[in-house]
Amino acid sequence: MEDRVLDWAVYEKTAREMAAEGLVLLKNDNKALPLKQGETVSVFGRMQNHYYKSGTGSGGMVNVAKVVGIIDALNECKDVNVNQKLAETYAAWDKEHPVELGLGWGQEPWSQAEMPVTEELVQEAAGESDSAIVIIARTAGEDKDNTLEKGAFMLTDIETDMLRLVRENFQKMIVLLNVGGLIDMSFLDTISPDACMYVWQGGMVGGYGVADVLVGDVSPSGKLTDTIAYDIKDYPAYDNFGGEERNFYAEDIYVGYRYFETFAKDKVRYPFGYGLSYTDFKIGVKHASMDFEKGVANICVKVTNTGKRLGKEVVQVYGEMPQGRLGKPSRVLIDFAKTKELVPGLSDELKFEIPLDRMASFDDSGATGHRNCYVLEAGDYTIHVGNSIRNTTECLFFELAETVELQKLQEALAPYEKFDRMKPFCDENGRMLIEYEEAPLVTVDMYDRREQELPEEIPVTGDKGITLLDVREGKASMDEFIAQFDDEDLACFVRGEGMGSSLVTAGTASAFAGVSPNLIAHKIPSVCCDDGPSGMRLDSGMKAFSLPNGTLCGCSFNKELNTRLYALLGLEMTANKVEVLLGPGMNIHRHPLNGRNFEYFSEDPYLTGSIATAQLEGLKSSGVSGTIKHFCGNNQEYHRHTTDSVISQRALREIYLKGFEIAVKSGYADSVMTTYGLVNGLYTAGSYDLNTTILRNEWGFTGVVMTDWWASINRRGMEPDANDFATMIQAQNDMYMCCPDGSKNMGGDNVIEALQDGRILRAELQRIAKNVCNFAMNTNAFKRLVGEPVEVEIINRPKQADDFSIDDVEYINVDRDILIDLTEKASTADTNYVIALDVEHPGEYEVSLRGSSTLEKLAQLPCTLFFNGFPVSNFTFNGTDGKDVVIRKEVKFYGRFNVLRLYVKSNGLDLKDIKFSFEKEF
Repeated sequence: MEDRVLDWAVYEKTAREMAAEGLVLLKNDNKALPLKQGETVSVFGRMQNHYYKSGTGSGGMVNVAKVVGIIDALNECKDVNVNQKLAETYAAWDKEHPVELGLGWGQEPWSQAEMPVTEELVQEAAGESDSAIVIIARTAGEDKDNTLEKGAFMLTDIETDMLRLVRENFQKMIVLLNVGGLIDMSFLDTISPDACMYVWQGGMVGGYGVADVLVGDVSPSGKLTDTIAYDIKDYPAYDNFGGEERNFYAEDIYVGYRYFETFAKDKVRYPFGYGLSYTDFKIGVKHASMDFEKGVANICVKVTNTGKRLGKEVVQVYGEMPQGRLGKPSRVLIDFAKTKELVPGLSDELKFEIPLDRMASFDDSGATGHRNCYVLEAGDYTIHVGNSIRNTTECLFFELAETVELQKLQEALAPYEKFDRMKPFCDENGRMLIEYEEAPLVTVDMYDRREQELPEEIPVTGDKGITLLDVREGKASMDEFIAQFDDEDLACFVRGEGMGSSLVTAGTASAFAGVSPNLIAHKIPSVCCDDGPSGMRLDSGMKAFSLPNGTLCGCSFNKELNTRLYALLGLEMTANKVEVLLGPGMNIHRHPLNGRNFEYFSEDPYLTGSIATAQLEGLKSSGVSGTIKHFCGNNQEYHRHTTDSVISQRALREIYLKGFEIAVKSGYADSVMTTYGLVNGLYTAGSYDLNTTILRNEWGFTGVVMTDWWASINRRGMEPDANDFATMIQAQNDMYMCCPDGSKNMGGDNVIEALQDGRILRAELQRIAKNVCNFAMNTNAFKRLVGEPVEVEIINRPKQADDFSIDDVEYINVDRDILIDLTEKASTADTNYVIALDVEHPGEYEVSLRGSSTLEKLAQLPCTLFFNGFPVSNFTFNGTDGKDVVIRKEVKFYGRFNVLRLYVKSNGLDLKDIKFSFEKEF
């Protein structure tokens, strides 16, 4: 047995450190920040009482015991006084105007109604305070995008009035943006606050990180991972975003700063990599040289704190390449590093060894004479060093006399539909202007390629008594092990079971590998994967740690801190018997309105790949894995199940695949999730070029690939079919997520049928079985199965009244009707009842909740029923004179395993039982 310890206090401290380091200070006039000792501050904005710890959907549904918001943390600061009278005014208004959470998946509004403020209220607060903080808050979420509406990307009229009144009455005004992604920043021109800071969504202790920066305990060191333009219409993807059927990626490689720094510098409000500090730094190059034999640039940078406060600085390294025949962005991020915390006068030296292939371009047209190759075109190359893309100095120059071919690849994943893509040209005055060229189209048949690369079948031997433990101990080969399984066994390997499979931790996303009695008997473990990336989504109601969102983690530019934080998450996963986190999210911030940008890191692929790799390294160090997602081109939530992303090979290679490539080649990525949508006319779950040609054959990936949950699959030219597992197997997308029962074909997949008619070979199924078993053999689930469990003791975790053990959750079999007694524990305020159902007949059910109350008749006693993590029904009781009352609602069970949580909001209610009654099939 291996024992490890997770210190919850260290976990909180590390998350607090990340929450502070990822904040980005954009403006700080008149030394508005940090707040001065003894200063009294008035906090405006109703969301001061409802800090957004994360966005919504699978990436943010982490049950927590407590969220520390900004005002909570400020109230704990000894050196700052919060205007309590104003805070009480907001609390009273908030009680009368509760936040709207929405019922069902993706129904939470993008923002909450703001409290109107009067001039009298603001003047009174100004008379009692030295400064004002205004909190503007927005959620973000899966399955919907932000919109160009007030209360979404734009400020509401009430928010604008609040900002105006505060500005008119306070000498010092600070705006904090508790948001998942960029919002309209024009208020900086019309209102002109003294300071403005993106504080993002910092997880369950995020308020502490914000307060640490506000009071000066920590100097801000976050940098923008996206360009902030003056107008959203200035973003290059503006005209090709939000399509219902397809989006042409006409901007090609010119995403974010690659576009703005090349063509439209004047459209930029704040550039990529920008972020202020409370102190000053001098960045100097000590040494810079080229090693052409190794193909690397060696650079040593000295950073000195020349200011008066402690602080950290981010050194960013950019490459400038010749335009050549292909055309290039003016600059590209090729490396970065963050200093240690420096006291005034002290220095830190950062050393970079930068492979030249980070400045390479992919030629998908043959313009250089090297089609489908990464090349360094002939011409001048300059490397720049600084602390943002706009604030750099030249540190190294070299010239290539001729074009160098670095890597020859195959045409793969090329577009089928004609479209024109952006390309730069230089006018007679030396200005870079935009022209368009036809994107090269497909010339190679992916299906012919598969036919030429089919694996050899392992002869079936029948059961020889070989277990996966024998393979691990070297007593048998993996081929000998796989040879034992017949077609029905092999079909089980492609079925992930869930959500909420009883084989693994209750309320998690899926079980895979050991999903049938025979597979488990052969020592194949049931591997548990769970939603992320900002913590574990446990739909049982079990509490977990909520981490800062992806964008904030990216803005930290701190690889070591990301690794350290995710190592702690890995220990928490182990304690909860979760082997695989569904994250990090690695899609590119192509457009500011993408609703899921909060999960992702940046508009830049190198930064994305580097931060993801750091997080994966942390998870791996604790014995668990992360699933990098969504592979690839998942840059819009609107119609995400049906939208086709039409992208050139070059843009795929240099932008949308590059981060994934970095993570895979690091060696830390061993699990990949494909997308819901299509890339170049094909659902990614069925793309051989994506999952085999590129991922496995080119990058050397040896792990597992899974679909997104209930994704569609198709062959080119065919309609999507979620049961077409045969096409998925051909593509070497190993597992379908997810099926109601992994041990049998309850969903109607076509695996056995396709084996019989020759659409797939047994060898292809055996290949998937090998992929899955190789992965499963290296998990903690395998160690538990063979009697070598890894135990994690959690210390210093505050006890909660509704704590329970995840091992105590048992599934109740439901034929058609079930009555569940609720009297085993008192239904007092904040009580949770966890109900796990194994439903034999999916369909529509009536839910009857019986209870009583001796309170007055006008009393309101709400209960909320959560299904798989999100609210689906509210039951509001009144006083009943002690008599039993039954409230009936409807719920739909789409699959076999269903985890529900009944939450009791207030005291005074005596719940008796809850009944589920089958009404009809779908």
